[in-house]
Amino acid sequence: MKEEQFLSILKSEIAPAVGCTEPVAIAYAAAKARTLLEDRPDRTSVIVSRNILKNAMGVGIPGTDEVGLEMAAAMGVIGGNSDKVLEVLEGITPDEVEEAKAYARSCVSVSLKDTPQKLYIEVRLEKADDSAVVVIEGGHTNITKIQHGSHILYEQKGCREIQRSAPDKDGLTIENIYEFISNVDIQKLDFLDECVRMNWTIAQEGLFGEYGLGVGKSIYPPEKTELTAADLAGYTAALAAAAADARMSGSTLPVMTVCGSGNQGITATLPVIGAALVLGTDHERMYRALALSCLVTIHVKQFIGKLSPLCGCGMGSSIGACCAFVYLQGGALEQIRYAVNNMTASVSGIICDGAKSGCALKVASVISSACQCAALALKDHSAGSMDGIVSSDVESTIRNLGVLGSRGMADTDQVILDMMICK
Repeated sequence: MKEEQFLSILKSEIAPAVGCTEPVAIAYAAAKARTLLEDRPDRTSVIVSRNILKNAMGVGIPGTDEVGLEMAAAMGVIGGNSDKVLEVLEGITPDEVEEAKAYARSCVSVSLKDTPQKLYIEVRLEKADDSAVVVIEGGHTNITKIQHGSHILYEQKGCREIQRSAPDKDGLTIENIYEFISNVDIQKLDFLDECVRMNWTIAQEGLFGEYGLGVGKSIYPPEKTELTAADLAGYTAALAAAAADARMSGSTLPVMTVCGSGNQGITATLPVIGAALVLGTDHERMYRALALSCLVTIHVKQFIGKLSPLCGCGMGSSIGACCAFVYLQGGALEQIRYAVNNMTASVSGIICDGAKSGCALKVASVISSACQCAALALKDHSAGSMDGIVSSDVESTIRNLGVLGSRGMADTDQVILDMMICK
């Protein structure tokens, strides 16, 4: 693969978002449909896949004390700006929030679509003899249909056509990712500046504010300012968990996502930034480590899928962070391979039971594991072919994770959703 292809992959999979991407994608679809109607719709119907319902029903909506798909759709209809895409709810006013609460209670309905697709959102707005429909499939911003009344204004037949325009990720391997980050002109990674600024800001918000379970601040008190090498595991886990605390509990601050997920973006980047501070790493090596973490996350998630029964932070971005920990501490390609295998042996099988404030606990756990697995890798200790789904070939290990998340846990999402709905 050529250098420009790696850069294109990074840029296509890293994007800003305000709030959890599943409810925000619903708000985006609703706001997009609202632009087609002259007046506020009398009724809004939201039809989604199981994975979207699971990930959107329990997470805080930015700028509110509300959760749920109804509120997400109402916010998109009342005050959303579809031009901002995943930042659709940025700038919504307190008055609009109150309007949205009333609208969500009386005018919004949610139903489940029987579809094999993991990411499907359909929003229908109706007003007297007027209507609008927007459908998103396969990706949080992949609009596949826009309809106004009986007129179809835009339609893509399925998601494959959309994906062809995206950079080809099939050629990614741990080896060529390492070669890329080792040799790329560091100035070509300057676009990561915004990622560092944005995710660092929400981490500080979580550390010093009152959000969710307060996982981050419980691990590493924000008043403690002197960092030593002994703080590596605690500080890196605290940064990522604090950002998840804030994001999952309604903070209006944006985060930089990876593979369509804010928590994956947080987990892939903040531990790397924190580790660089603890270790006294220079700017250039930190940015190469960030690119390594994000690309490994993208590579692993390509097999697992954007939405999965497996926790994306546990099975994707924490593996990327572990590889970055190894790199920041002088490890080479072989030790990075060991890191992938060690993480797979350690955290494989962590389920995704929806987006909610408790996600910060999982983020903290997998980053603590990443530090331990990196330490083992740096000592040339690696899980091998006798360790369950781990293979001596790291690419086979990654493929096995994908099989586990698709074939191995085919019924898991339904079981989890049944439990969540019946509570």
